[in-house]
Amino acid sequence: MGLFTRKRDTAVVPATAATATAVLDTDPALAALTGDYTIDPAHSSIGFTVRHAMVTNVKGSFTQHEGTLRLDGSDPARSTAAIDVRIDSVDTGIKDRDAHLLSGDFFDAEAFPLMTFRSTAAERVGGDRYRLTGDLTIKDVTRPLAIDLEFNGSATDVYGNERVGFEGSAEILRSEWGLTWNAALEAGGVMVSDKVKLTFDISAVKSAAARA
Repeated sequence: MGLFTRKRDTAVVPATAATATAVLDTDPALAALTGDYTIDPAHSSIGFTVRHAMVTNVKGSFTQHEGTLRLDGSDPARSTAAIDVRIDSVDTGIKDRDAHLLSGDFFDAEAFPLMTFRSTAAERVGGDRYRLTGDLTIKDVTRPLAIDLEFNGSATDVYGNERVGFEGSAEILRSEWGLTWNAALEAGGVMVSDKVKLTFDISAVKSAAARA
């Protein structure tokens, strides 16, 4: 999730491959963002949406997570990300539903307490939009995942921390990670859809060593 371009205040540069490459290579402000970052969990969210009973969406989030980014302002494709999510922090707003998700029917959180993502590749797809590919592990099942991202910019907060922000999303079939529980509906269909949308809204702080 460490892909970015700086949102510029100057005149718009024509969106050609040649000029985009030139901007990345010569923009000193963008190059200055290069470094190691720690995700700020207090100002970040990792959520999900899943279809319920074929008619509505249930939304939830994981409230405890941590991660690091390595951003390369000269070559965004070399940026990397690593994120760990505590499964037992799942929150859908309904305690009984959360307990079911933590049980052996779904995440089996006692045996598999973490969900992890480790990036393996990155590419720019246009403007401030990128695609980050990596390995998502749930219940000791590891499969590739592609996350579409948008870089939201950078800023220095009131405490002097240098921050970057981005948001993104991805879709998975939960059955591919061993999350197969379901129940048939009397009128047809199933209780819980196989498709799950993951969402990411991330604020990350540059390390003191990287700012020095």
